[in-house]
Amino acid sequence: MRVRFWGTRGSIATPGPATNHFGGNTSCVQVSTLDGELLVFDLGTGARLLGAALMASDTRPLKGSIVLTHTHWDHIQGFPFFAPLFVPGSLFTVHGPRGGSDSLERVLAGQMEFPYFPVELSQLPAAITYHELAEGPYQIGPVRVEAQFLNHPAVTLGYRVEADGAVLAYITDHEPFSESLWRAAASPGRLESMLHEGDRRHARFLSGADLVIHDAQYTPEEYRQKKNWGHSTYQYVVEIAVAAGVRRLALTHHDPNHDDRFLDELEQSARDMARAVGSNLEVFCAYEGCELALVAGRPRSARVATAEARASALGPSHVLVADDDPDIRFLVRRALSRGGHTVTEAADGEEALRLLREQLPDLLILDLMMPPPDGLAVLAGLRSEPATAALRVLVLTARDDEQATRTAFDLGAVDYLTKPFTMQQFGGSCPGLSRADCKSVGRACLCSGQGTKDLPVQGAGDE
Repeated sequence: MRVRFWGTRGSIATPGPATNHFGGNTSCVQVSTLDGELLVFDLGTGARLLGAALMASDTRPLKGSIVLTHTHWDHIQGFPFFAPLFVPGSLFTVHGPRGGSDSLERVLAGQMEFPYFPVELSQLPAAITYHELAEGPYQIGPVRVEAQFLNHPAVTLGYRVEADGAVLAYITDHEPFSESLWRAAASPGRLESMLHEGDRRHARFLSGADLVIHDAQYTPEEYRQKKNWGHSTYQYVVEIAVAAGVRRLALTHHDPNHDDRFLDELEQSARDMARAVGSNLEVFCAYEGCELALVAGRPRSARVATAEARASALGPSHVLVADDDPDIRFLVRRALSRGGHTVTEAADGEEALRLLREQLPDLLILDLMMPPPDGLAVLAGLRSEPATAALRVLVLTARDDEQATRTAFDLGAVDYLTKPFTMQQFGGSCPGLSRADCKSVGRACLCSGQGTKDLPVQGAGDE
């Protein structure tokens, strides 16, 4: 399996002399297998160069798969400039998550409407089909691809690719689930020492990979001002990769403000981090033109898709919201009701327990700081009763301390989301309970993504 980087920049293309080495084009990675299968991960501006190279080597119609992490502009803006799509007889399948409320095809067509581009999507000579993905395993020709939701304001998938006896993980636009990766007094570097189940799950997804290509847009100092924008720090990525037993790590999705000199220093800091913990992890900043050959490597245990990771068709759901803030209850009810879900409200822990006894919901959204019994007491009570022991509970709270986080997960919460939060985190990061591709893992699924403008936003990124 051969991997080549055609675009490594995040957010917006940054051409110029200060970015000559690492490159100024936005995300695009080519993966080629020994039997000739072509996969292109994301179509940022680097896709133009890739398309030109493919056409220069073979002018015949081409066949391949385009695999999108999500439909933010820096990951699709090269689509109209990808030359093979203009060749009659070419066959391409576009894989990716549904772009919010619109289909994948409609989102791609939007940027090619006549006011923005002279050729509409429907006028492209190539035959293009679309495959909307949820979490779970897929087969693309001889290549096994496993998709998993990432932590980003838009619905975003990461991919684990297995071919030719090697494993590649492609992860862009993902940020930590918790400000602290490790539990206090625990031994860093071990999966069980991670505080948030979302980070543990992310590390398991990367486990044993021969190459991980991972978003590392920020320094730790920059991240303090850009939390909830949906990107990682190089420190988080190195620590996750070491804990997951990754063989080689490529840091990518470089910030537009980071020039070659800055990235040289960031690369050295990342390498120093790995060495400081005694790891032989190979770390580098991805650069345009970098080409790697992944060969059959060390034995690894096969990842098995569990029931949690398989899509299951779900109809409209009943959700109980327990929060003493009437504004939060109103906004949650409004968002979920637009998705067709039934919402019941409780203003305190006692009322929540009473409503749970009367009718068991499909999901409980639970505040922690309520009039007694507080949220943790309610959660502990639920787990002690057979009827509610398996109830899915999303904790939504202003408490961001480690003890509350650990206790909530130990009591079986499916996720822990702190206030203030973005509406995209709450509902936009997963398509909705009524859709077949919705699961309560990583970020718990809540709504159809409609009405997302109604909740207050702490910060917003356009990446």
